[in-house]
Amino acid sequence: MTTTIIGFPRLGEFRELKFETEKYFRNEISADDLKAFAKELRQKHWNVIKDAGIDQIPSNDFSFYDNTLDTSVLFNIIPKKVKDLDFDELEEYFALARGYQGEKGDVHALPMKKWFNTNYHYLVPQFEKTTNIQVNTTKIIDEFLEAKELGILTRPVILGPFTLLQLGQYHDGTSSADFATDLLAAYQEVFTKLAAAGAEWIQIDEPGLVLDLTAEDIARFKEFYQTLLANKNGLNVLLQTYFGDIRDIYEEVIALDFDGIGLDFVEGKETLNLITNTPFPEDKKLFAGIVNGKNIWTNNYTSTFDLLAKLPKNVVLSTSCSLLHVPYSVENEVFSDEIKQYFAFAKEKLAELVALDKTDQAAIEKNNRIFKQERITANKALQEKIAQLTDADFVRLPAFDEREALQTDLLKLPNLPTTTIGSFPQTKEVKITRGKFKRGEITQEEYDAFIAKKIDDCIAFQEKIGLDVLVHGEFERNDMVEFFGEALDGYLFSKNGWVQSYGTRGVKPPIIWGDIARSKAITVQWSKYAQSKTEQIVKGMLTGPVTILNWSFPREDISIKDSTYQLALAIQEEVLDLEANGIRIIQIDEAALREKLPLRQTDWYSEYLDWAIPAFRLVHSKVQPETQIHTHMCYSEFEDIIQAIDDMDADVISFEASRSNLALLDALNRNNFQTQVGPGVYDIHSPRIPSVEEIKQTIGKILEKIPTDKVWVNPDCGLKTRGEKETYASLENLVLAAKEVREELVND
Repeated sequence: MTTTIIGFPRLGEFRELKFETEKYFRNEISADDLKAFAKELRQKHWNVIKDAGIDQIPSNDFSFYDNTLDTSVLFNIIPKKVKDLDFDELEEYFALARGYQGEKGDVHALPMKKWFNTNYHYLVPQFEKTTNIQVNTTKIIDEFLEAKELGILTRPVILGPFTLLQLGQYHDGTSSADFATDLLAAYQEVFTKLAAAGAEWIQIDEPGLVLDLTAEDIARFKEFYQTLLANKNGLNVLLQTYFGDIRDIYEEVIALDFDGIGLDFVEGKETLNLITNTPFPEDKKLFAGIVNGKNIWTNNYTSTFDLLAKLPKNVVLSTSCSLLHVPYSVENEVFSDEIKQYFAFAKEKLAELVALDKTDQAAIEKNNRIFKQERITANKALQEKIAQLTDADFVRLPAFDEREALQTDLLKLPNLPTTTIGSFPQTKEVKITRGKFKRGEITQEEYDAFIAKKIDDCIAFQEKIGLDVLVHGEFERNDMVEFFGEALDGYLFSKNGWVQSYGTRGVKPPIIWGDIARSKAITVQWSKYAQSKTEQIVKGMLTGPVTILNWSFPREDISIKDSTYQLALAIQEEVLDLEANGIRIIQIDEAALREKLPLRQTDWYSEYLDWAIPAFRLVHSKVQPETQIHTHMCYSEFEDIIQAIDDMDADVISFEASRSNLALLDALNRNNFQTQVGPGVYDIHSPRIPSVEEIKQTIGKILEKIPTDKVWVNPDCGLKTRGEKETYASLENLVLAAKEVREELVND
């Protein structure tokens, strides 16, 4: 056997790429400086993988922002509005990723969506009638040659044509068929150039194969690869899949002239059955994803060896997906050795692959000892409480229509009420002060005084510009999941466990170590304080149980359903505490609801929605009818689960919508969606400041689809990552736009 990985984390051991890129955004370093740093970082990572003993090392898995965007740029899939502006290559790239507003023009960022069932986000390729597909950059070649100069012969990685076209959005009456011929020719040109540069293998990622496929999809894939594989230019071609199994197309795939096929044995429920029932070809290499690329627990070698015994001999040991989805290394953590032994981050997963490949007896014996010992003591009382839940515990009374009437009368909000999603900018001052408090450099009293002043200023600003429902700004919170986890029993927190979410944005998922319970109030202090500072309504801000679970590294010794119900009971206690302290609107964010939705539609309800939606209802089922429950969801495709979302029985739901051209609105209408909605009217992930007229146009589009009395006006996500200047200007324009539309509605 030999070893490989699908991809490696690219932000760096301590998020170095994030900080250097943001220096470039602030014009503190040049494009050449940023490129030079990126080259050093790539070389460091290749050497880390090589020194770990991995045999086959990928390249072109590095990206300044997103690999799907890289593929779009490689093949010149760039909207004309951006292409026509006078950008250099890097300016154009970041304009696509973040939008641009300046002396060279004004363009929006590309739409952004969740990458399959992960918390990573990709930039959606945009195909227009003017799109002229051709090889546009040399990145994939350049990075291969960089590694070659180090004496490392890498396997270049590229997103495949089937998935690229599958993920794309089509404009001007075009369809994927209009671009297939030119796209395949461009891929073949890349094959030719890589072969000329000395490459021996190319990895073509086709995660789209793990989705439900139609007969047309299967025919299209076969047609694409019969064309591509007819002239491989001497390259060995690895078809790499991940996030599930390829049951719909397995037999067609193994019949094609691939030299290697990567299959997921972790999330691929049917993968072992597929290769058992229809044996894997002896003339191809099976790249077996046997080490979990999405979770941080140590691999159980005994179970993995049992699996390997059932696999053919022509196998390469690999990860189940790219290691992009786990932190860099356990070495950088301050956990005790007793705790560390249970974890494997990216660097440790390299060692696991090598130990499994070499049958390292010392490593195997150590691993066996880990799995024979008891890790935690179960909370029997909590388990019993969950077992005793009845259907009534998941139902809020009275029904929605009656609650809506009560709340309208009590809250007395105007038409098109304005609000924000919750967080305000986390400035450098906020982060420094929090750091000082955590290090013990300032007292609790000093820290509380600082937070109180930030809340005072935030409330005053919102009152000044005329927002209708206020927030306290969340200045005391580091992360919308970690903050809650820190106040709950059963969690552990890494020091440097950062994972890329999008671009330069990293998240540090907490680790669910044991049973989860709430032993103290979490948000009541500052929500109550903020409400005391104004006559207007201040929302209480919570993160929902499904999102806390999905944005944590979950346990593998109990089901995620059980962990989520534990979280739901804990957050329920917090909801009731907020209500008892006079908070009349409580927002329970479920930003990550879709993340663990099975990729195959047949499994949506039985494996996920049948317990995930009730978990949310459990949180708010006991509140009074006059208390208005909000939730928020961002950067996913919700159209096909709209009915399930309505079944959450919230009173108001805000969605990300600005980057998806408000496509969600038609789905709301088709499903007779009863919940009040706040489709985001501007994109907070871009530094652009939307004009009043721009926001008015967006509100107008919303009102064409949704009744006025059902619409809220808000940004599409929290404002934590934005600067104060752009945030304040954007919110001022949002309020002005809503007021002008209200006046126009009255005059009409």
